Amino acid sequence: MARALIIVDVQNDFCEGGSLPVAGGAAVAAAVSAHLAQDEGATPRRWDHIVATKDHHQDPGAHFGNPPDYASSWPVHCVADTFGEQFHPALDTDRIEAIFLKGEYAAAYSGFEGQSSGIGLAAWLRMRDVTEVDVVGIATDHCVRATALDAAREGFATTVLLDLTAGVAPESTELALTALRESGVEITNAA
Repeated sequence: MARALIIVDVQNDFCEGGSLPVAGGAAVAAAVSAHLAQDEGATPRRWDHIVATKDHHQDPGAHFGNPPDYASSWPVHCVADTFGEQFHPALDTDRIEAIFLKGEYAAAYSGFEGQSSGIGLAAWLRMRDVTEVDVVGIATDHCVRATALDAAREGFATTVLLDLTAGVAPESTELALTALRESGVEITNAA
């Protein structure tokens, strides 16, 4: 039995100054890095495995809206191989074992829709005997929500570390947290 940390979409375009910024995104990147540094020296470590997800859009069709409706379509963001797709520089990526790319040709909110070297996230975790996951990142009310819901559906004991996430809006974040709790996802803080 192992525990994994899933870092969701801590990318430049979702942080302040990006094309689809979430307030507090850069602070999430720094806070996740601080917790990774604490974990590095811990005995035992909190996380046996650390993975990350990325929006990695090439041509996601109607996911890019002109104009966007901010519900099912969005401004152009996280285009593959651009600065906006890269991890925020405040995020320490040294311990990330695999990066799951999602959304190349369609909208993809959950990290479980992504692949790393042709392997999906659920299979990757099971190959390493992971039974518990902590989910952090951006945005609480969209991709963190979808990833945590899918983790629970896949049978992983799932926790969202709320102080290591940033949400788009208070109302949608509260709705997301309610949906997560109703699905058996634990909501707590990392500290």
